[in-house]
Amino acid sequence: MRRRGCALLLAMLVQVAQAGPSAVDASGRTVALDAPAQRIVALAPHSVENVYSAGAGDRLVGVVSYSDYPEPARELPQVGSAFAWSLEAVVAMRPDLVILWGSGNGLTGLAGLERLGVPTYVSEPRSFADIASSIRAIGALAGTRDTAEAAAAAFEARIAALRERYASARRLRAFYEIWNQPLQTVNGEHMISQVLELCAAQNIFAELAPLAPRVNIEAVLAADPEVIVASGMDRSRPEWLDEWLRFPELRAVRNDALVHVDPDLLQRPTARIAEGATRLCAKLDGVRAVAQTSR
Repeated sequence: MRRRGCALLLAMLVQVAQAGPSAVDASGRTVALDAPAQRIVALAPHSVENVYSAGAGDRLVGVVSYSDYPEPARELPQVGSAFAWSLEAVVAMRPDLVILWGSGNGLTGLAGLERLGVPTYVSEPRSFADIASSIRAIGALAGTRDTAEAAAAAFEARIAALRERYASARRLRAFYEIWNQPLQTVNGEHMISQVLELCAAQNIFAELAPLAPRVNIEAVLAADPEVIVASGMDRSRPEWLDEWLRFPELRAVRNDALVHVDPDLLQRPTARIAEGATRLCAKLDGVRAVAQTSR
């Protein structure tokens, strides 16, 4: 009996050792593979970046439009956009793992992928911790766990250092302008608000219900932010940021505090958000210095 029990235990240990990788995704599903993923399709630019951060960029066989970082991602075949991709094109690439963006792609596409037996990981990073866990999960599924762990830990360390550095800084009241027409911002649940908080700044529209609400100029003037941060479409400073100069009574204008940061560094939930936060925090420190001397 003892010999039979030892054999059974040994068989169970071998079965566990031979089991493929698995990870729990943002929807709470356990994604299990027979073996580490070798052909990955990522259906959002942020997911593409996170695959590279996890050390699995060489496994990517399909992406979507605007997947432009890192540089090799620009050369990969595209299956549509983050909001409208082709199921047929995805399946034709014979992926053994698809990374689906819950918000952008919508979970309606998940049913089709599951029906065809395509393993699908749902990505929905809403916090700094989510970014790190997504990188770790992709590393687990691709068999690049060590690289992914190093990248996630480095990201966490940069965020922790910024949090400590600005913990006692004077808080600034900030307006984050995603776009000018229509005038659009973010609420307190958006990750950009978390970046503002990291830099000791308070989002003046944090209490609004929509994740990316539209507001009017009168509401901004009434709130009178000390700084206005704009993103725009690319790395260049948007011309419409200077439209606020029409309102010299605004404290942000008086403080010369019309700030721009590359949107890809703030609006994509990837490890690069640590760099975006570093740049934004430094610029807000400059605003504090100007405001202090003007008192």
